[in-house]
Parts: sequence; C-alpha cells; structure tokens
Amino acid sequence: MNQETAKRRLSTEERQSEIIRVSIELAAEKGVDSVTTQDMADAMKLTQGSIFRHFATKDDIWVAVVEWIRDSLMKVVGKAAAEATDPMDAVERMFNAHIAFIGKHPAIPRLLFSELLHKKNSRLRQLIEGIISGYEAKIAGLLDEAKAQSLVSADLDSQSAAVLYIGMIQGLVMQSTIFGGKRALQQEARKIFPIFLHGIKSHSRSI
Repeated sequence: MNQETAKRRLSTEERQSEIIRVSIELAAEKGVDSVTTQDMADAMKLTQGSIFRHFATKDDIWVAVVEWIRDSLMKVVGKAAAEATDPMDAVERMFNAHIAFIGKHPAIPRLLFSELLHKKNSRLRQLIEGIISGYEAKIAGLLDEAKAQSLVSADLDSQSAAVLYIGMIQGLVMQSTIFGGKRALQQEARKIFPIFLHGIKSHSRSI
C-alpha cells in the first residue's frame, strides 16, 4: 500500500484532525495570516480539492482549529484543577498547565489574538471571546471559593484578578515571542506567579 492510498483511507474525522494539526504547525512556522490552503495541501501531500472536501472554506478550518484549542486547553487545565488540594492550588496548577500547553503549541497565542482572523470572521471572534470569558469565569469562581476559605483577601475583586491572571499569560507569551530564547516562557512564569499570589492573598496588618 503506497502513502497516497493510505491517506485516502483516512476517515473524515481523522482527515479533519490532520488538517487542524498541520494548520497549527504552519501557523507557528509562517504566521497565521500567511498560511494558505495550498500550504496545508502541500504539507499533507494532497490537493487543495482534498482540503475543501473536508472544510468548505479556509475560515471553517480556522474555526475548527480554535475549537480544538478550546477543547484541548480546557481539558488540560481542567485535569490540573482536579488534582488540586484547594482553590488557590487549582489556580496555580491551571496557570502552570496553561503555560506548558502553550510551550507545546507556540502558535496558539498567534491564532487566538490574530487581528486578521478577528476582523474577517465574527464567528471566530465570538468563539475566542467565549473561550476567554469562560476561562475568566472559571478563575473568578475559584477565587471566590478561596475568599470563602480565607485563602485570599476578603475584599479581593475576583473578576478583576481573573482578568489579571489572563493578562499575565498574554504578557508572558508576548515577551517570550519578542525576546525568543532570552526569556524562556516557563522559567519566567515561575517568577511571575508568586507575585500574583502575593498581591491577592490576605496580609496581616500590624497595629
């Protein structure tokens, strides 16, 4: 059996998964805005027609990619939270798991914050907004639980702290992209998170 015959025998779901994987790899290599369906076809040794048999448009591919990111990331951080001993441990484990996930898939931030994708496709924009707002809500909920357990300051604004949490990740990714090997993502993350914790935890005041 030759390679082309093996490719033709992939199921629709398997082929779609392969297209999603290749799209993410190409986005990491070339940047989201530069990836074409011909690039995808070439990388898979297929024709463009084969790509469009599984996705009607290029935008549909990016929607599927973002849905994969959402499902994969939520699975990773959900598993991390499930192993936690308390709400703050869950927040920290989710942070570390998220950073590790980005380390394995460096194109993901480019995809989620690509201005071109946001402008071209309202469905993509709404999907990405839903990912971010849902994630913030999860973190805010954990921080509310932490307040109830006196693990953080009683007057903590949980929603704003959740926004800051997401912002830390975005900032770390941006700096890692700009500075490259000079600032390793996971190494910088280990330095930053304790500062976040210090800012939101209860602090006794001397009288």
